[in-house]
Amino acid sequence: MRIHVIGTSGSGKTTVARRIAAARGIPHVELDALHWEPGWQEAPLDVFRSRVAEALAPDAWVVDGNYSKVRDVVHERIDTLVWLDLPFALVMLRVVIRTLRRVLGRLPLWAGNRESFRQSFLSRDSVILWALQTYARNRHRYARLLASPAYAHLRRIRLRGPAEVEDWLRRELR
Repeated sequence: MRIHVIGTSGSGKTTVARRIAAARGIPHVELDALHWEPGWQEAPLDVFRSRVAEALAPDAWVVDGNYSKVRDVVHERIDTLVWLDLPFALVMLRVVIRTLRRVLGRLPLWAGNRESFRQSFLSRDSVILWALQTYARNRHRYARLLASPAYAHLRRIRLRGPAEVEDWLRRELR
């Protein structure tokens, strides 16, 4: 079992991946954790690719994240691709609530980084702005990806709402 969970920011990738990993007793690999260095610096590409390859060396795992620069490393090993294609309004609500929780709670993220109010709401680096700008583009990109003949050998799942996600998880994890 080698599953890749994709979706736009705020779609629930990490939550779904964690649930699958916990239920199956397999590692959960969060690409953000391998990508970010202290001070919100991106890991050098060769370091990031090496980290991903090492994390995906075991026979079973679930990985979440959308980094095209390691897609080849991830997709050469997956057997299942799960796309969380949730409605725009729900994604935006989730990303705002999650960001507020992280900012107000000063929750540490990858490599000890924390989201700040300024970064999250008043910056070009805002994850909220990122979600707004990439939602439509990601939907088109992921639709093409799942329809691609190069992925015909994979189990491909597209989940379009919270009820579909829960129904699929219930069936998948029993």
